[in-house]
Amino acid sequence: MSSDNILDKIYEKSKLSNKETTKQQKIVEIAIKMFAEKGYANTSTSEIAKAAGVAEGTIFRHYGTKENLLMWVITPFLKDLIPVIAREFIEGIDKDAKSLEEFVRIVIQNRYEFINKNQDIFCIVVKEFLYKDVLIKEFIPYMSNYVLDFIYTTLDKFKASGEIIDLPNPVIIRMILTSVFGYFTMRFLLLKEYNISGKEEEIELLTRFISRGLKAP
Repeated sequence: MSSDNILDKIYEKSKLSNKETTKQQKIVEIAIKMFAEKGYANTSTSEIAKAAGVAEGTIFRHYGTKENLLMWVITPFLKDLIPVIAREFIEGIDKDAKSLEEFVRIVIQNRYEFINKNQDIFCIVVKEFLYKDVLIKEFIPYMSNYVLDFIYTTLDKFKASGEIIDLPNPVIIRMILTSVFGYFTMRFLLLKEYNISGKEEEIELLTRFISRGLKAP
């Protein structure tokens, strides 16, 4: 059974590594293990240092901040994990959705649960993406290669039935992603302390907002 927790996946993959253990490698291995077991927010650099048998200053000398350490931990694995995550995403979507509204609702619910289980990584990666174009250029193609064909096929089906407006698929995807990504960023990062309405209510509102905006006249 697959796990939706990225840190669990990274920890399992790291145990297969045969690299020679150095002081820095030990820090990374301990960080992966503790982030996976306790969560990023609940793990301190002092705890990592103690478990790795190094001074806390060694961590700051190598990585600067705990956020930088997390990025150092996850970046080498993302290339391998993104295809897996993309495949699990596609497998979790009902390919026989009878309407765009049903399809959008399923996608939002699927990604909500995934991000909810990986909030720490989501928040930090979003902030890194805002300032480091290299991350976007490096990782977006991996996701695109696995997911776009599936989404294009689904959109073409709804356009052929006359349910949605006949716009180019990249335009429709940008419209959908802008709304969905904006919602997740607000919900889990920028305004998470101001979440008043419940998850189901918000997902339903967002679903209707997107599907009705794309509805054919």
